[in-house]
Amino acid sequence: MSRFAFLLIPIGLAGPLQAETELAFHLGAQGAAPGDVRIDDPVAGRDTLGVDWEGRSASAPVYYGLRLTRWSEETGWGVDFVHAKVYAPADDRAAGGYDVLEFTDGLNLLTLNAYRRWPDALGPATPYLGGGIGIAVPHVEVTRGGSVTEGYQVTGPAATLLAGLRLPVGDRWTVFGEYKASWSDNRADLSTGGTLEAEIVTHALNAGVAWRF
Repeated sequence: MSRFAFLLIPIGLAGPLQAETELAFHLGAQGAAPGDVRIDDPVAGRDTLGVDWEGRSASAPVYYGLRLTRWSEETGWGVDFVHAKVYAPADDRAAGGYDVLEFTDGLNLLTLNAYRRWPDALGPATPYLGGGIGIAVPHVEVTRGGSVTEGYQVTGPAATLLAGLRLPVGDRWTVFGEYKASWSDNRADLSTGGTLEAEIVTHALNAGVAWRF
């Protein structure tokens, strides 16, 4: 029996030796699809407003993302955080009588993602796909008349899809570029007892760096 156990040792070690953990950071250019905002509030009233959301990725606080992934040879899974932003343009705010309508200290999305990659498919470059589900935790900022709401809330479910290309730089570092789309279905509580509902789709072109350890 001990002889067979000895033979199994390399098999047991193969998985851990091939696995790797990776921490990634990216910036990017992020926008959002137009959508409706539905507000039902005892002070601000009841309204449905069409909004042509703006991303303003480079305006503080900037758009960015962090990702922690556990990889095997071709598949991976991990936690993905993205600090996206959406602003209602001045014309759209004025049409509804809003002074402020935005998620700018983060339309923060936290998802658990799964990934598939194809090593050596394009020479040194590795294409990959990913997707996941999670929650939205935006900083809700709404001001209309006497109704003022500012603060972080867990507002509903979120999902993301991405596709990209990775290129190794040295033994532990990788640079990558990707397209990423995210969806969130938000229901926020207003300070005066009402609610805000908005289904938001963002899209981004990201560039980043990852470190394996």
